[in-house]
Amino acid sequence: MKNRRPAINDLLKVMARLRSPKGCPWDREQDHMSLRWHAVEEVYELLDAIEAKDDHELAEELGDLLLQVVFHCQLARERGAFDFEKVARIITDKLIRRHPHVFGNTKVTGVDQVWANWEKIKRAEKHGTKHARASVLDGIPKHLPALLRAEKLLKKAQRAKLMAQRSLKRKLTRGNLARQLFQLADYARSKGWSAEELLSTEIRKQEGVLRRRERK
Repeated sequence: MKNRRPAINDLLKVMARLRSPKGCPWDREQDHMSLRWHAVEEVYELLDAIEAKDDHELAEELGDLLLQVVFHCQLARERGAFDFEKVARIITDKLIRRHPHVFGNTKVTGVDQVWANWEKIKRAEKHGTKHARASVLDGIPKHLPALLRAEKLLKKAQRAKLMAQRSLKRKLTRGNLARQLFQLADYARSKGWSAEELLSTEIRKQEGVLRRRERK
C-alpha cells in the first residue's frame, strides 16, 4: 500500500481552492470577523460529542473545529500575516517552553507547582509587550458565558489571595444549589431581565473591586 500524503496538506489545499477566484462564493466573502462565532458554535458541538461518548461524532466535530483554524490561517496567509505552519510552530514551541519539567531540568512535586510555573512563564513571555499582564486577573476571555467567567475570575483571585474568607450561613448540596440557580434564572426571566447580563454587570463591578485590592 502506497504511503498517502498527510491529510492536513490536502485540507490546506482544499481551503486555498475554496478561497481562490474560482472557488466558493460563500467562502470567498468571509473574513475573520464574520467567522468568529462559527468557532464558538463548533466548540459547543464538540462538547456535545464528548459528553455523548460518540467517537464518530467526536472525530467529525474535531474536524469542523480544525476547519475554523485552517480557514483563519488561510485568511491571514492572504494578508501576508501568518500561515498554518507558523501557528503550528508557535503552539509547539509554547508547549515545550511551558513544560520545563518535561522538556527541561525543572523538578515539580505536583499539579499545583505545574500551574504556578505555567503562569510564571506566561507572564515572563508577555512582559514588555503590548500583551503584558500587569494583573493576575488578566487573561480571562471577555466573551465567556457569565457564569464561567465568574468561576475563572474567582479562581484567579483565590490563587492570588485577593478573596476575603467567607463563611456561608448555610451549606447547600449540589442539587439544592443547582435548583436555586435555575430558579434565579427563571425569576430574572419573569421580571424581563437577562440573568446573563445581570451577572456580567456584577462581574465587572467585582473585578474592579479585586483589581483595586490588588493594587494596594
